[in-house]
Amino acid sequence: MKQYLEIKDIDVYAFHGCINEEGKIPGHFSVDLLLEMDLSAAVKSDDLNDTADYVWLHGMVREEMAIRSKLIEHVAGRILSKLSEKYPQALSRKVFVKKFNPPVNGQLGIATVMLSN
Repeated sequence: MKQYLEIKDIDVYAFHGCINEEGKIPGHFSVDLLLEMDLSAAVKSDDLNDTADYVWLHGMVREEMAIRSKLIEHVAGRILSKLSEKYPQALSRKVFVKKFNPPVNGQLGIATVMLSN
């Protein structure tokens, strides 16, 4: 049986983008995480050590999002690396970084990057 821990909608304003103004005016971003891991011990133990810590996940995402990058692919890669270091026991990890209303020559609601390992 597959088991997942999902964190959705970590909402942040950050300075990511290739345009100079994006380094001065924060843009709206959202990050989702999906970890496939054995949660059966946590189900029985009610112990935080047997699962992934939401507080750590949220803090790590906010820290990585605070570091300016031109590409959301780069930010997602850093977040994925941190997840791999902290939770090597996870069978898989997915990171979704969404950029709302990216500046393009036209209407574009959301650009999303998904990386997994």
